[in-house]
Amino acid sequence: MKIPPTHRWDVAPPEAIQIQRDLVSRVIEQDRLGEVRLVAGVDVGFEGEGNQTARAAVVVLSFPALEPVDHAIARMPVTFPYVPGLLAFREVPVVLRALEQLETVPDVFIVDGHGRAHPRRMGIACHLGVLLDQPTIGCAKSILCGQADEPENRVGARSPLIHGTEAIGAALRTRPGTAPVYVSIGHRTSLERAIAVVLQCCTRYRLPETTRYAHRVAGGEPIGEHPVQKRLF
Repeated sequence: MKIPPTHRWDVAPPEAIQIQRDLVSRVIEQDRLGEVRLVAGVDVGFEGEGNQTARAAVVVLSFPALEPVDHAIARMPVTFPYVPGLLAFREVPVVLRALEQLETVPDVFIVDGHGRAHPRRMGIACHLGVLLDQPTIGCAKSILCGQADEPENRVGARSPLIHGTEAIGAALRTRPGTAPVYVSIGHRTSLERAIAVVLQCCTRYRLPETTRYAHRVAGGEPIGEHPVQKRLF
């Protein structure tokens, strides 16, 4: 996958915040997703002493069958500190390196993190989507900012995630008896479409299969009965 030029990543936190503010107006919240045939999951972990190495896995699945089509892993030294709200500066560089190895371009990325559900409305899903100009969805396991009522205990139940007076996403029940996930717009999709795609990617578990496959690949596990050859960089 060809990666467009990006901004500098070796910046201090105040400059990183300004970059977010400069990029936020470029987020497209209208549904420009089109037909979805391939959906990708993105997962980033850290390894080594002091978690000084970032490891990104990207897995492309067919949709709606959710069978593995392609994947790649990349590793890079961590160059940005952990700062709440600035996750993109710690994780996106290694994600881009993994994406460079993909032979298949997905129709939409589901990012394990927030999009608009962010204090500056510029979470990692928005940041990645704007840089790639590709549809992205944020699907996080916990709230970064705002509040949401507990959805009803049924698949597809949702409640708005509110920050101040603004609805910035939704708490979405993907499995009865489990905690909700938090879905928000990343780029080039509406919240309703994002919720629909996430629900279709959730089968027997709380998290979408995209996230689960990416996490397994990042950990070196086999990805199922439709294996693809691992490319490790």
